[in-house]
Amino acid sequence: MPPSTANPPEKVPLCVDLDGTLIKTDVLWESLMLLLKRNPLYLLALPFWLMRGRAFLKQQIGTRTALNPAGLPYHAAFLDFLREEKRRGRKLVLTTAADSQVAQRVAHHVGLFSEVIASNGETNLRGGNKGRKLVERFGKQGFDYAGNSTVDLPVWREARAAIVVNADEGLAQKARQLGEVSHVFNERKSRLRAFIKELRPHQWVKNFIIFVPLLTSHEFEATKFRNALLAFISFSLCASGVYVINDLLDLDADRHHHRKKSRPFASGELPLPVGLISAPLLLALSAGVGWCLSWNFLAVLAVYVVLTTSYSWQVKQIALLDVFFLAGLYTIRLVAGHTATGIPFSFWLLAFSMFIFLSLALVKRYTELRALRQQNRHDSKGRGYTSEDIEMVAMLGIASGFLSVLVMALYVNSDQAVKNDQGVPLYNHPTLLLLMCPLLLYWVSRVWLIAHRGRMHDDPIVFALKDRTSYAVGALTLLVLWLATGHY
Repeated sequence: MPPSTANPPEKVPLCVDLDGTLIKTDVLWESLMLLLKRNPLYLLALPFWLMRGRAFLKQQIGTRTALNPAGLPYHAAFLDFLREEKRRGRKLVLTTAADSQVAQRVAHHVGLFSEVIASNGETNLRGGNKGRKLVERFGKQGFDYAGNSTVDLPVWREARAAIVVNADEGLAQKARQLGEVSHVFNERKSRLRAFIKELRPHQWVKNFIIFVPLLTSHEFEATKFRNALLAFISFSLCASGVYVINDLLDLDADRHHHRKKSRPFASGELPLPVGLISAPLLLALSAGVGWCLSWNFLAVLAVYVVLTTSYSWQVKQIALLDVFFLAGLYTIRLVAGHTATGIPFSFWLLAFSMFIFLSLALVKRYTELRALRQQNRHDSKGRGYTSEDIEMVAMLGIASGFLSVLVMALYVNSDQAVKNDQGVPLYNHPTLLLLMCPLLLYWVSRVWLIAHRGRMHDDPIVFALKDRTSYAVGALTLLVLWLATGHY
């Protein structure tokens, strides 16, 4: 007769898996991202470590990183269950294939486990190895085991009872075929939905900047529009790939952010390997679409990738340089539009975009600092700012926004407002374009007023797409442009 029939459940040790069970992520992949963020050259060492076994690989990565267990996404309902079991006097054992260094840190943080059984650099405590270790320690059917994947089936075969966490019903059925299943915790959400969320398609609206050269040059030929559309698709795929890379590199900072902590990778909704596979695929698809345009466009796309990757890797931690990079990333979309369509560059348009986008980038940073101050925190996690910088950021942002209006006014008074550098007529009544200045002044001032009142919860461009007043200002601006052409 199994030992479990002689002892009440609380006397039987409960062995708990770590990756995917206690937490919604995998500490090996988490540690790997920390390692590569610190020094990408470690990528060259990984194959050599792996040649000596997965346990050795985990040990080497764990030795070189300091994973913060407090920031990991835990299974809340399951953790509450463990606390109740601990209160009833049950012995809890953290049993994981993760390296013992990492497992000990997690166990210390959680504060529920009496013992830790983990990989040690020589033995990878996974599947059958874990089952044999637990039988050796507690006897056959002398323990209950909580797991989350098919690799845990050999362990459940040796356990008195199984606890299935964050798995589909199919796995629970397989566990029932091996023995008793005492509890099922299912918080699993749609990974497809999480993946689409990770791509951030709502951010693709920023890439409509690519179409601006068509509008300002009054060149609406089908070929140019087709090329602009291809450039839009290429930049959207590229942007999504870069968002994935950014989120993989910024896990810890995102988990300390009041809004970003719900992102798919930070929250554990999406496994990190999905990002490591999808990011290069998205970038390759983007390059494939860009190849249909020209080598010059591919060069612009490559510069965008380098700038965004640099921003994600290091620049976002440097005060002021980060917002100049953000403004540059908006402006490079404008450059891409010119390059894809073959429309000559406009000095005035590039100067205007530099100032307006710098202002919007500073709005974004101001909003984060305002939230930081409301939380009575001084330093911004993963940023180069403190809450004391908020007034300076606001001053620079408002000044930059107003300078964009000045550039607009100077453009109206220039010869290029009548004909462009190629002699193509643009506006028969350029003086009417001055009406755009108060419209832009009002919009910039209103954006900063909303940010000051704490009502700016989105990226400023995304905010504008949800804001009725912004649509009204945009419609009036288009009306002014049409009246200035004299084609009515």
